[in-house]
Amino acid sequence: MTSYLLAGPAEEPVSLAEAKGFLKVDDTAEDGLITTLIGAARLHVEGVTGRALLAQSWRVVLDGWPENRQVRLPVTPLMAVTEINAYDEAGAAHELPLDQFLREPDRLLVPAKVAGMPVLRERQGLEIDYVAGFGTEPADVPADIRQALLLLVGHWHEHRDAVIVAGSGSVVPSGFDRMVAGYRRVRL
Repeated sequence: MTSYLLAGPAEEPVSLAEAKGFLKVDDTAEDGLITTLIGAARLHVEGVTGRALLAQSWRVVLDGWPENRQVRLPVTPLMAVTEINAYDEAGAAHELPLDQFLREPDRLLVPAKVAGMPVLRERQGLEIDYVAGFGTEPADVPADIRQALLLLVGHWHEHRDAVIVAGSGSVVPSGFDRMVAGYRRVRL
């Protein structure tokens, strides 16, 4: 399975004004840096948790349907499946009707017989486009994740020149891992 980000979020879960208020920064001299830190913190939180904070469009490419008929999505929570294309042996795309697939927050459930299904080409026969995220507005992101993001921005702002030498520095602040622990994907 391969996944691609098709379109990132329209905005960040934390605004520049919120971050500056958290950092107690009044001037505009570091707005560029703070904006960069917000984006980097969002990407870090998303990478650690496997969850999109705000709505993002993703594509998953598969050779074929999994034997257990469950497509586990690499980025969750699933908001909507927008399109599923199956590519036949000649490379022609066949758009599959979406109403036959069931959804869970972290996976797509495939019926035993998929309507409109051609004989798939050997590699990359399926493309599933979907939207993942907690919602479309910053207020849709859980408060503890937003706080973890601000904590990370604050830590990186304060320690922007830190180098980790024999435990003297830290990439993430104390408490960050506990704040996002409940959102980490558990693999069995």
